[in-house]
Amino acid sequence: MKICVYGAGAVGGHIAGRLGAAGAEVAVVARGRHLGAIQQHGLRVETRDGELVTHPTATDRPGDLEPQDLVIAAVKAPALPAIAEHIGALLKKDGLALFVLNGIPWWYFHAHGGPLDGTRLPRLDPEGALWDHVRPERAVGAVAYTAGSMPAPGVIRAENPRNRLLLGRPDGGGDARLDELAALLNPGGLEVAVTPKIRDAIWAKLTMNLIGGSLAVLSASPMKDVLDKPAVAGTAKDMAAEAAAIARALSCDPGNPEEGLTKLAKSGHLQSIAQDLAAGRPMEIDALFRVPLDLAERLQVPTPNLDLVIELATQRARAADLYQDGGR
Repeated sequence: MKICVYGAGAVGGHIAGRLGAAGAEVAVVARGRHLGAIQQHGLRVETRDGELVTHPTATDRPGDLEPQDLVIAAVKAPALPAIAEHIGALLKKDGLALFVLNGIPWWYFHAHGGPLDGTRLPRLDPEGALWDHVRPERAVGAVAYTAGSMPAPGVIRAENPRNRLLLGRPDGGGDARLDELAALLNPGGLEVAVTPKIRDAIWAKLTMNLIGGSLAVLSASPMKDVLDKPAVAGTAKDMAAEAAAIARALSCDPGNPEEGLTKLAKSGHLQSIAQDLAAGRPMEIDALFRVPLDLAERLQVPTPNLDLVIELATQRARAADLYQDGGR
């Protein structure tokens, strides 16, 4: 199975390194100094269990690669429409595109069933490039529980003692290629499970990201330094209940929000969207914040606490010139 990781940052580079260490045929699409370091010295992944050094095919010209069985897209949601044509062209006719994303994915309502089946999300795919070039029937959802950083070009640091990846197709169907991917990654320390209910997994993480992400943008602090304040913890609990209500209105099970809040309150890792703000990188405001609230409005789910906190976080991103409202 030929696998290309498109975007070899903290998450994509971690996955690529694990795949390479497992003996998979891996290529990565990267750029700049990071690309040069991988080409010269290989990809180095620092884990709690030791260092992995692999030598994937590395390029900034995806058109130079052979057609792939699986493309793992690990770039931020705002960058996806611009590379949709490249991803589509990379795939074999029956290939799959696996999107490791935070928040609501562009393909969310494909094979959803009910009155919203096939609904497109223009905030995430304004011109329909992903829908047309990748095509939602070739999409696979991925929810990652892995914290990481890039301390130097060509180097990925995996910070979690436990790293997990949940995969699933929008229609809930199985696929031998996903099982093969899980078989490659599981022995090496990246736990992979294939689920027929990927939307439940999306909402379980999104419920916490709506809280942790927005509060981190406002406070510039990890949640262990924020949720120990009673006033903030009370608001976070109300936000979690509102997010869970949106999920349930979409017939999803987001899990137990109180358990998620307990884990979030112990986190010493600064949420990635707050890292993007600090580094001056485009922020995933739409996928993480605005689209969930659009859905709440459409489904008539009251979200007063989310509305307030996310509006403030969005304004913070606008003030830093890191978010432009893409419309609906």
